[in-house]
Amino acid sequence: MSNGFQVQDRFAEGAQYIGGKLLPGTSGNHHEVVNPATGESVLRYELAGADDVDAAVAAARAAFPGWSGATPGERSEAMHRFAAVLAEQADDFAYAESLQCGKPIKLSTEFDVPGTVDNAAFFAGAARHLEGKAAAEYDGDHTSYVRREAIGVVGSIAPWNYPLQMAAWKVLPAVAAGNTIVLKPAELTPLTSLMFAQAATEAGIPDGVINIVTGAGKDAGEHLVGHPDVVMTSFTGSTAVGKRVAEIATATATVKRLHLELGGKAPFVVFDDADLEAAVHGAVAGSLINTGQDCTAATRAYVQRPLYDAFVRDVAALMETVRLGDPFDASTDLGPLISHAQRDRVAAFVERARGYARVVTGGEAPGGHLADGAYYRPTLVADAAQDSEIVQSEIFGPVLVVLPFDTDDEGIALANDTPYGLAASAWTRDLYRANRATREIQAGCVWVNDHIPILSEMPHGGYKASGFGKDMSAYSFEEYTQVKHVMYDNTAVARKDWHRTIFGDR
Repeated sequence: MSNGFQVQDRFAEGAQYIGGKLLPGTSGNHHEVVNPATGESVLRYELAGADDVDAAVAAARAAFPGWSGATPGERSEAMHRFAAVLAEQADDFAYAESLQCGKPIKLSTEFDVPGTVDNAAFFAGAARHLEGKAAAEYDGDHTSYVRREAIGVVGSIAPWNYPLQMAAWKVLPAVAAGNTIVLKPAELTPLTSLMFAQAATEAGIPDGVINIVTGAGKDAGEHLVGHPDVVMTSFTGSTAVGKRVAEIATATATVKRLHLELGGKAPFVVFDDADLEAAVHGAVAGSLINTGQDCTAATRAYVQRPLYDAFVRDVAALMETVRLGDPFDASTDLGPLISHAQRDRVAAFVERARGYARVVTGGEAPGGHLADGAYYRPTLVADAAQDSEIVQSEIFGPVLVVLPFDTDDEGIALANDTPYGLAASAWTRDLYRANRATREIQAGCVWVNDHIPILSEMPHGGYKASGFGKDMSAYSFEEYTQVKHVMYDNTAVARKDWHRTIFGDR
């Protein structure tokens, strides 16, 4: 499939977007964007180095006074235009996202792109609704109120699994609140982040408000996080790299605000009164979305013993109907993993698991016309121990592990028995069971009788090793605004009664 979008022509001037212009990197190192479905090169470009990061931060700093000084209505109007431009270019965004990621075009078209347009429309409205306490005389003698102010230049780092949506999640709340931003997308998947910034310029958002530097983490990423003019870092990625980001941010002379959305190992808890058909369909969809490269994907299914055997049987049967193929074929259900290296990493997890568990279906890369791509079949693993690697480690591939449990107490305890706490789901017809699960499962999102849906109006973020802070929703303004208490004296009395605690008598 081709929609006439020519990547080499679109980014002939470079893969950095600084001050409203596409520019080449200056690191001296080159990188190739590769279509993981075919192994073919899509774009060769020069990576960003420290000088490019410095230039992007300088552009963001220069743009900050004007953008933060704009009225909420002015920012909102610009962001509404931004949402409209994104919607107009939806086909190009979907094509580029599938090209660089290997996503099935139906996922890019029906999930990634419309979700991003909706995010932009939401934050266009949210820009005018920065919440705070009402002005009041809380002690009787003073009037207090709360201001929300932009904090400055934000340096954000996004992952390769949802490049467009992650760009939106980082950029939109930051700029809606009046900040300017430098975003470093993954060097594997920079195309739609660059297009996103270009669309902002087309919509009239001032140059320098949104900047993109495409470089390696060790070079561009670490320099961005440690930059003295960056006041906040927002990072989405693995827990291990998140710890490194935190080290750099806290080691600098400036104290930086941190927002970390890290790994996940989402439990999928099926109680014995659940609708089995719904749970089976939910498990296959929830585990295979984006070829399992989703930190909220269902990875650990805990099924109460009366339903266990039927669940294993039916999930395996449904997985075997999933169609692997060309991402641009509308009938393709499952695309490749992001790279052959990632495919081999996933396969190694499964091969090691054969020594202590049962691979019910999948567990192999397909041959034939798909052999050149980074494909891996949907895989179901059973009979693994709770403390085994495949149960405890984040695999990031189309692999679901299923384990039985007997009592409700055991099911919830097993769900919580992981370092992570990003997302989870509970499957039951019983209101009290559902309420208990949503209270006691330690995760930033708990779905009931579904798994995966996200909303612009609701927050996304985790517990424990899954990080802290929220993307999307009005709660994200907690990350990107400074809360200031302003207090006015109403007495006009020179000598206040409380002064006696410091000097003099009553």
